[in-house]
Amino acid sequence: MNKEEVKGRVDQVKGEVKEQWGKTTDDRSTEAEGKFDKAKGKVKEGIGEIKDKFSE
Repeated sequence: MNKEEVKGRVDQVKGEVKEQWGKTTDDRSTEAEGKFDKAKGKVKEGIGEIKDKFSE
């Protein structure tokens, strides 16, 4: 696991927290930010996995 994968997973967790907070407080903006952060995290994690495969 490299730095990109870790950063991606952190972004996914952060996004999930934001999304749930937005749902709880009925704040659509925060909910949308959370969804965006989760998607960004998945992309970063995928990039990290690709880097690992090419470095082998």
